[in-house]
Amino acid sequence: MPSDTYRHKGMRKRLVDGIAKKGIKDKAVLEAIMRVPRHFFMELAFQDWAYVDKPFPIGEEQTISQPFTVAYQSAALEIKPREHVLEIGTGSGYQAAILAEMGARVFTVERQEALYLKASKLLEEMGYTNIRTFWRDGWKGLPEYAPFDKIIVTAGAAELPKQLLEQLKVGGIMIIPIGIENQKMHRILKVSESKYKDELLDDFRFVPMLKGRNPKS
Repeated sequence: MPSDTYRHKGMRKRLVDGIAKKGIKDKAVLEAIMRVPRHFFMELAFQDWAYVDKPFPIGEEQTISQPFTVAYQSAALEIKPREHVLEIGTGSGYQAAILAEMGARVFTVERQEALYLKASKLLEEMGYTNIRTFWRDGWKGLPEYAPFDKIIVTAGAAELPKQLLEQLKVGGIMIIPIGIENQKMHRILKVSESKYKDELLDDFRFVPMLKGRNPKS
């Protein structure tokens, strides 16, 4: 693992200040971003840019999300300590680390085996005992571990995945971007087993949420 120097921490502080100025006020989210070394999760060629508020490639045609987007989705979930959170789209593992720093017990699913293996190893090396990683089809979720208090989807879904809604607790929240090229963020509250309240939030752009699993080549 790379080192986390005073220089990195200084850059993280400037990143956090910038995210706060963009409207993220959740103290737990900002503190988590301050604690997690984002450069650990990035390809070596991009590590010098780790604290710029932009997405960057992580391989397998995937990206590590813009820190503001990570903060936005995390704040919308209203995480409480020890809640069980299902994440669809592990990617680099950065979003899972932020949720874990906020006290969640994270169950994270990745369809790309290469990314799953890399993120699993890194998160273990970083000591995250409250994160469990799975190489699975994100559209199907993790029914054997349901219901979840919160669900976060970090890829753009063409439609609302019904199987994920079924895995959400009554009173639980799902945050998911829906759309083909550009997505509208949806914050869905499960009111009862058959009723949902769907709140439309801001526009974002994510990589597409694909079905099935993709084995390492």
